[in-house]
Amino acid sequence: MEVDPGGEIRSGSGLEREFLDLALSMHGAVRWTYDFASDEVTWAEGMDSLLGVPRAGHAELSRRLRGLVEPLVVSARTTPLWEDFDLEQPVDTAEDGQRLLHFHARAHGEGTRTSGLIGLVRNVTGAHRDRQALSDLADRYRLLAELSPDAICVHQDNIIRYVNPAMGTILGAQSPAQLLGRPVTDFVAPDSIPQMRKRIRSLEAPGATTPRAEAELRRIDGTTVPVELVAVHTTWEGSSAVQVVGRDVSAQKTAEETLRFQAALVQHVSNAIIATDRSGIVTSWNPAAEAVYGIAEEEALARHVADLVGAPLQPEELVSSGGVTEALHRRSDGAALVIRISAAEMDSGFVLVCADETARRRAEQDFATVVAALDEGVVVVGRSGVIESANPASQRILGAPASQIIGTRPTSWPTFDESGAAMRPEEQPSSLAQWTGEPENSRMVRLVRPDGRSVWLSLTSRSLTPQDRPPHMVVTSFTDITDSRAARERLEYEATHDPLTGLANRTLALRHLAVSRDRTRAIAVLFIDLDNFKLINDSLGHGVGDDVLRIVGERLFRTSREEDLVGRLGGDEFVVLVHDESDDDVLRELATGLLAALTEPIHVQGRQLHVNGSIGIVLSRPGDTRAGPELLRDADVAMYQAKTRGGGRYEFFDVELRESMQRSMVLEQDLRHAVQQDQLWVAYQRVVDLRDERTVGVEGLLRWTHPVHGTVSPGEFIPLAEQSDLINSIGAHMLRMATRQVAAERERGGEGLRLNANLSPRQLDDPYLQVLVKQALTDAGLPAHALCLEVTENAIMHDPAASARVLSSLRELGVRLAIDDFGTGYSSLAQLRRLPLDTLKIDRSFVTDLDSSEELRVMINSIVAMAHAVGLDVVAEGVETARQLDLLGEVGCDQAQGFYLGRPGPIERLRDHW
Repeated sequence: MEVDPGGEIRSGSGLEREFLDLALSMHGAVRWTYDFASDEVTWAEGMDSLLGVPRAGHAELSRRLRGLVEPLVVSARTTPLWEDFDLEQPVDTAEDGQRLLHFHARAHGEGTRTSGLIGLVRNVTGAHRDRQALSDLADRYRLLAELSPDAICVHQDNIIRYVNPAMGTILGAQSPAQLLGRPVTDFVAPDSIPQMRKRIRSLEAPGATTPRAEAELRRIDGTTVPVELVAVHTTWEGSSAVQVVGRDVSAQKTAEETLRFQAALVQHVSNAIIATDRSGIVTSWNPAAEAVYGIAEEEALARHVADLVGAPLQPEELVSSGGVTEALHRRSDGAALVIRISAAEMDSGFVLVCADETARRRAEQDFATVVAALDEGVVVVGRSGVIESANPASQRILGAPASQIIGTRPTSWPTFDESGAAMRPEEQPSSLAQWTGEPENSRMVRLVRPDGRSVWLSLTSRSLTPQDRPPHMVVTSFTDITDSRAARERLEYEATHDPLTGLANRTLALRHLAVSRDRTRAIAVLFIDLDNFKLINDSLGHGVGDDVLRIVGERLFRTSREEDLVGRLGGDEFVVLVHDESDDDVLRELATGLLAALTEPIHVQGRQLHVNGSIGIVLSRPGDTRAGPELLRDADVAMYQAKTRGGGRYEFFDVELRESMQRSMVLEQDLRHAVQQDQLWVAYQRVVDLRDERTVGVEGLLRWTHPVHGTVSPGEFIPLAEQSDLINSIGAHMLRMATRQVAAERERGGEGLRLNANLSPRQLDDPYLQVLVKQALTDAGLPAHALCLEVTENAIMHDPAASARVLSSLRELGVRLAIDDFGTGYSSLAQLRRLPLDTLKIDRSFVTDLDSSEELRVMINSIVAMAHAVGLDVVAEGVETARQLDLLGEVGCDQAQGFYLGRPGPIERLRDHW
């Protein structure tokens, strides 16, 4: 908790403007604040005297102030920001007994959260006494009217609205109610009516009275009563009315003086009222005059008024010069006072009404000082729409001196909205506030200065006279946000653009698709993926790869239409969003142009490279409910279809692709739980020695029995496992299962039975593969030489050196190794000779047409001969006829497997062959 002895709010609080608003409405106040987060209260100098504890310690003063403002704190915690609160609290003081303090506060904060209160407190004991005096006066006036022996009547639009008992008695009524609502002329003698109306017409202003006049009233019984009347222009229920007082001559004088005295009290009770004789000697000095000038009534009477107010003052001269002026007076203690004086002449002298304007003038000076010191520009626009004042900050921000700003219209300065459109004069915030009276808060505009430079402003315009009819005076405040806006635009650009290519990134692409979701026009998504880009990165480095991606991005941007969005989603994936196009032929032409641009040679770091790509196309017509990520996903599926068909082409997304994609997604998710739910099992196919047709081994083939889809083909779920990185866990499960089952069959009588198990390319990359194989053999009790691991030719040739290291580590365990599907890749026996292999398996494509192709027989014969030459056994796959089996035996093939020798099935079906 800190005290602000200078009466200033702590720097950076941002509350100066709010204090100024409060200061304009409260005079002679001391400032204070309350912080909700720390429950700390601060105050300005003078608070101790105001609370009646001069020179009180910090803790005591804090305790007292906190207790007094507690009701305001409780209310502010549950009310909206910038709400105003008022509270009056009594305080006991040693100086003048009980003192009444008025607290005025406002809630403040950020966003929708209230963080504290700011407020002012002042001594309103005198004002309270004045209010009480008014209330007492009203009660006295009512009693006076009711109990007055004089007759009183109020009529409005010629209809009687009120009569007191005395008037009822004069008119012979049983009760006043008998007279209410009747025309007043019913009770005026005909001869007196013209004079009555003339007197009423003379009552032009509120409070005006007629001279005393004689008149005759007519009683209910028709008789007349001579009275002396006075009519007063008054109000009844908010509208003009006439009050008539009837009495004898002596009573009339008393009532007239009383009414004038009451009118003076009601109109001037809060100001100093001083009566003087013709020479300026004070004859009356009310309590307010005592408070303003610090001089008691007994000291003031019989002295000249100029001596009391500390300045030259001649009432007669003041009245002759207009009766109203403003002057600098002095209190008895020498303090300066700004006084507004109204003077009127009476029969016996003059009456002076002195209003203390000191606090208001000081607040105005403080406001002007603060506004001049603000970093925020502030200009005041008059009712005519012309700028009347401009603080130094506004001159700096607008790049013009005050002489070039004052006298101009805000609408004459070129102003643009956030979209870049020029704002019409009636659209500008100052114009809207001037003609509607409603505030225009935090409007972002771009303004062109006289020097031609553009500045972005955060601008607020508010009416200074909201209670009046338009046009209003307006105060416009603004802050230069040019630098911060430029920084935000840079951040926004970086957040929505790919740093490598400068193209839109995934965020911006999805934003465009989101905006187009409720679209009335079509949008097409072209998803582009480079073919075999990984080879460039792996062989030439990421620097070359980045250069290639930049060039590809430039070509895609150059080839696309100007209104289309080109982006890079990540890696080597790009996207082109084609707006307002639903013609398939146009999209095909665009896709063809993009592919042609990709295939042009790329020269990077002295190398000439060639790349190609695959494009998936999704067309979204009006009414399509797919969100942006779904459109990208469907385009990705179509791209993948193009890639699986060889790449360098485009494919459109259709219903079959969606269904296939949905099935693949479901199967992939279910495959993750297939091991735990025991849905995977191993089928075995016989491997036969062609010399004696004896079963020497079985190949384990993984199968999946899905609870909903039934048997799922390995050709469908194995690629899913490869793509989703499930192949390692599934392959490990299959190996453990197969080694246990084959080990069990060996104990039942198949002593020489050997297990052939496939390894996927992903498994070759598993650093724990050797440990996995060793653990499976140990747990199953299967000898290492009884296991033959098969690897495809393409998997080995992808990275022969790495494959050789993995195969050598497996050979160290004692297992046998085979190359599967030989003949489908680009390897040669010379390359295979460098690998630790035991067996070569000829792909079924060579065997299918063996019995009808002499060329195939020659090729197989050569493969067998060369394999035997390097010490490899040869196994033929896909044998489906006896003729194929005989021919394979003739060319010297060692072993064979296929449907002719037995279809894959559970291992127990093969027991008769051991």
